[in-house]
Amino acid sequence: MSPIYSGTLNTLKHILRTEGLTGLWKGNIPAELLYLAYGSVQFSTYRLTSRYLSTLPLFRRAGPHPRTQKETRDAAISFVAGAFAGTVATTATYPLDLLRTRFAAQGSERVYASLLASVREITRHEGIPGFFRGLSAGVTGIVPYMGLFFAVYETLKLPLAELELPFGSSDAVAGTVASVTAKTVVYPLDTVRKRLQVQGPTRGGLGVSLIKAAPASAVTMWTYERAMGVMLAWNRGGEEL
Repeated sequence: MSPIYSGTLNTLKHILRTEGLTGLWKGNIPAELLYLAYGSVQFSTYRLTSRYLSTLPLFRRAGPHPRTQKETRDAAISFVAGAFAGTVATTATYPLDLLRTRFAAQGSERVYASLLASVREITRHEGIPGFFRGLSAGVTGIVPYMGLFFAVYETLKLPLAELELPFGSSDAVAGTVASVTAKTVVYPLDTVRKRLQVQGPTRGGLGVSLIKAAPASAVTMWTYERAMGVMLAWNRGGEEL
């Protein structure tokens, strides 16, 4: 049986032809809620975990080469904190991720009439566990993904900052490289997660995933660093008063 979708451009044309322009935004509401909730949980958990790990004797041990030892320690802290933050955020927001995937997987024949209807249908036919279908695969994938992402990002952030790129884009570049590296390594696990969520073949590929993930991570990390800078400056100003 020939595939329904073949290539990004053909897929775009097919969706526009059979489902109209609104078809490109299927699952957008749960996706927006997911991004807001996920980002909040992820970054707050990451910062708290990083601070806690840096106080542990395991990560404070001095070595014969202090600079190399510090770089290795910082990378290890970033990996562990990132993996833990990703696990917590994924588990807390997984039902929204599942809803987003199922809405996006619907074709011209709609399975769920609305967001509220989808919640009722899943609850009635699958129970509460239905909202967490594929969670184990999601967590299995997010541990190496977020661990690698933050480890690569924190490793590249300071060296790239010395280049003095315009508009503070060094954070965006570091985020892009970190995202592409991490996404490429763990993409097979992401495929397994999506197939468990929809219980059928998901049609897509690594290329499409990178096109989405790379700019999203660039914008996210640039915004995160700018926001943290503003809040830290505001906090210092309050302490001086």
